[in-house]
Amino acid sequence: MEIRGDYSKYISETRRTRPTPKSIVKDDGTCEFGTFDKEFEEMDFVKLDGPTALPNQLNKWKLTLWEACEVHFDNGVLLSAVSDMAFFGKILNVFYDKRTKETYCWDISLGSADTHIAPNLIGGTKAYARTDDGFIKYVNRFERGYANLKGKSTGKCLVTRPRKDKTAVEAMKENYKECDIKFNLKLKRMSDPSVVSIPFDEERPRPLYSQKDFFKVKGELILNGEKMVANENTTAIIDDHRGYYPRKAHYDWVTTLGRYKLDGEDKYLAFNLTRNQSIDQERYNENILWLEGKSSLLPPVTFEHSIATEDFKYEQEVLIRDEYDMVNLTYKVYSLNPMVMHAGVVNIDYYITFGELFGYLRDETGKKYELDGVMGMGEDKTLLL
Repeated sequence: MEIRGDYSKYISETRRTRPTPKSIVKDDGTCEFGTFDKEFEEMDFVKLDGPTALPNQLNKWKLTLWEACEVHFDNGVLLSAVSDMAFFGKILNVFYDKRTKETYCWDISLGSADTHIAPNLIGGTKAYARTDDGFIKYVNRFERGYANLKGKSTGKCLVTRPRKDKTAVEAMKENYKECDIKFNLKLKRMSDPSVVSIPFDEERPRPLYSQKDFFKVKGELILNGEKMVANENTTAIIDDHRGYYPRKAHYDWVTTLGRYKLDGEDKYLAFNLTRNQSIDQERYNENILWLEGKSSLLPPVTFEHSIATEDFKYEQEVLIRDEYDMVNLTYKVYSLNPMVMHAGVVNIDYYITFGELFGYLRDETGKKYELDGVMGMGEDKTLLL
């Protein structure tokens, strides 16, 4: 017999949703913090008063904005993101082939002015960017539970695979090929949204905002001429992400999303687990378990890496745990895409990882969800700006 208990007592009341104000920036220039029940209509973070040590007129140059989507097909995982990091923009398409454990990455930089991030996620707003080598376009109708995503990348592509002779970082210069990818996807929300605003500073209104949603998917993806058609197993998570990172920052993140065998039945399940610079991990985090039609909050977690991610060759284990036995996972990393930039005052070590997850999660009722080799995707990112 399965033993259950009241695990909801381990979730801070601040993590419970409250009605979403019209604007995330208050009239006095401070920020709304907490967990919210739906999309914000207004998210003009430039209007914050003193989110960094710089004068307010320079807010735009410290603000990070992006909309990203992870899509889990039977044969692989797509990450597609458009980002505006003030001084430059980015189109990023990454595909992990589960069959070969190869990761394909098209990383295109462009001007900030040529990158368009949607002002909110409602009413058909668009996030998009385009160059000669590709494009990404989001159309957001989250108030109705829908979103569309189209994209394409061609040409120079970093292809990484597990190898024993060199780390993925050392092998970067050798592994560029001519490849192409394109996709056209329609997404329908199947669970509660996760809308959070997390304070990153004790004294300043320095927020990290994120909305994440779990979707079913229709459409297709074509990788190097091979068509992959979405089916009943195909799922996605969209992450809309905005905020002011501190000069020195680090986060770990891991997710799964899919249709898995649970309690002898095929059921939809996804989760999001992150450890970042939140000033109070218990009250402000974005950890959540999604099921079809419902969700359950998860407590703060820690990440313990068997080796430094920069030293990855062919396998790494990451232990993800909490204090209350709600999260007990081992993430076996089989492939990663390194994005390393050291340029004077700007240093970014960003690794996108792929592999499998083993262990279990519990929802707030104590019900245990055993995970045995389900798809895993993660990030290990360090910033020095």
